[in-house]
Amino acid sequence: MANIQSLDPSASPLDYYGGELRRHREANGLKQGQLGDIIFCTGSLIGQIETTKKIPTRDFSERVDAALGTDGVFSRLVGLVLRSQLPTWFQAYADMEAKAAYISTYQAQLVYGLLQTEEYARAVLATGSPEALDSLVAARMERQRILERGRPPLIWAVLDEAILHRPIGGREVMRKQLIHLLSFSQQRWTRVQVLPFEAGEHSSLAGSLNCLRFEDDPDIVYTEDVISGHMTANSDTIREAALRYAHLQAKALSVEDSAALIRRVMEERYADRSQPDERAVA
Repeated sequence: MANIQSLDPSASPLDYYGGELRRHREANGLKQGQLGDIIFCTGSLIGQIETTKKIPTRDFSERVDAALGTDGVFSRLVGLVLRSQLPTWFQAYADMEAKAAYISTYQAQLVYGLLQTEEYARAVLATGSPEALDSLVAARMERQRILERGRPPLIWAVLDEAILHRPIGGREVMRKQLIHLLSFSQQRWTRVQVLPFEAGEHSSLAGSLNCLRFEDDPDIVYTEDVISGHMTANSDTIREAALRYAHLQAKALSVEDSAALIRRVMEERYADRSQPDERAVA
């Protein structure tokens, strides 16, 4: 007789997801391999997700809902599962970020998480917790779903020019990331400015900061150090952060000039070397 691992659905969102997947699968009279055949994956993967050894993806969850007729149960659960994979110290900020009406961020080292491509995010996250890389990347991509809402938060990002030059993940990853940043110039809800090297000293030399505004709640300022994050709604801190951010915006290039700089750096540093040089003479 097979040794069936017992589950405690109350242990975590992932345990609950696994328990519900097993319960609904068995209620439909399906073995793991049979369900796998229906949704185009292996029975082993089904078993690993049921026993919390693998993290489900949104695509997997949607296919399970369709196969088992669960009316979106797993598509709704997977958001909680992926959110739970974020570092514990970051989860509170992610919850507030998802509720914010306006996000203003200055980033000194990296593209803001909501604006990262999957490849860029993977290269960044691999430097910290490579053993949990897939789940961390999935969680970061899940955060970005707030941008797909009918009324997403307004995001104003000031990025230090150093971010454009730091080759995270290599040339191709950076090229795609800069193309992605340029794509936001076509969107109503997101604006990107670059703080150029020529700006010299500025009001946030100490590091990055995020300011969140809400429809009905007090503003929040969020900062990070090497191993944790810090949120505050202290009015004096909010006022100081707002002043510093205003100075950053004043020193940054305009949205249009920022796009031109991003495009120039992309072409000069991260050109697609697979394409023939049109200037070459036969």
